[in-house]
Amino acid sequence: MSTVEILEQPTDQAAFTVRRKPFEGAIVWDRDSLAPDSGVIRVDERCQREIDAMVDVLRHNRLPLELLSPDEFELPACRALMRRAKAELEEGVGFVIIDRIASERYSVDENRQLYWVLAQLIERPVAQDSQGRMVYSVQDEGKPVGNGVRPVLTAVGQPFHTDNNFNLCPPDYVALYCLRTAMQGGINSIVSFYRVYNELLEREPGLLERLHQPFLFDRQREHTEGDPMVLSHPAFESDGERLLCRFSIKQVSNGYLLAGRKPDALGERALATLESIMREPEFQREFFFEPGQIQIVDNRRCGHRRTAFTDFPEPERRRLLLRLWLRGQGRRFYNG
Repeated sequence: MSTVEILEQPTDQAAFTVRRKPFEGAIVWDRDSLAPDSGVIRVDERCQREIDAMVDVLRHNRLPLELLSPDEFELPACRALMRRAKAELEEGVGFVIIDRIASERYSVDENRQLYWVLAQLIERPVAQDSQGRMVYSVQDEGKPVGNGVRPVLTAVGQPFHTDNNFNLCPPDYVALYCLRTAMQGGINSIVSFYRVYNELLEREPGLLERLHQPFLFDRQREHTEGDPMVLSHPAFESDGERLLCRFSIKQVSNGYLLAGRKPDALGERALATLESIMREPEFQREFFFEPGQIQIVDNRRCGHRRTAFTDFPEPERRRLLLRLWLRGQGRRFYNG
């Protein structure tokens, strides 16, 4: 019997199609099919000069972060760069590495401001928690991992997942701007769900239908007090042409624990097989973040993870990434 209320996401199961032929296109990639510069977009001198000029304006003209808009600045080269990035996200491999902004020239606050402005050239930033936080500082806060503590605020490793998989309206894109790296570890990896889907179709096609049916997800206490603590929705949603994925094996495991339910055997097997394929090195693209790089991932079609890390003892040298969630539909609230 359920010990907590479960929020059932309205879904039209009849509209879901379990695709029985492999996906094709640039989004279907693995480690060996990607070129070394796949998804990499270089910041040229013109773009860097525009960023320098923008920061100089901001140093003499203060505004709250959320009021800053690209329309306030002359950014033709940066607009062209971000159009290329958006095209790669939508029509290409589903991720980009913008390499690189001279972040060492600016303070943390100035980097936060320029990042906020540039990201809006991809899509609209939205709230990342129930308190309405718009920019997340991804760093180890020394908190123990557990319900209500997001793994991004710890140094532990994270398995492959999509961000905000436990919410009704997750972001379209997840952006990370690296300001400082860890002393050791903290390596990022990306996987194409389309390539993983093709592999499931070849190895275990009987599991795909179950992945299109609901699972229980722990909502991480990111909701108004008294709201349901568990959300029910499918891992895969497809119309036969486009696949959308929301997945975290940890949040599903915790979701069933919170609900006081035992997951069905077929569902456990489907998720374990999906997780196992994603962990195989041949399906992953690893990235060693460098300061000044921005990584943007299609949060609907690609999964991402991070290895555990060991930080520097000095506070001013500790690993620091800035995260934005970008979403075009719904309202800018956390719940969309």
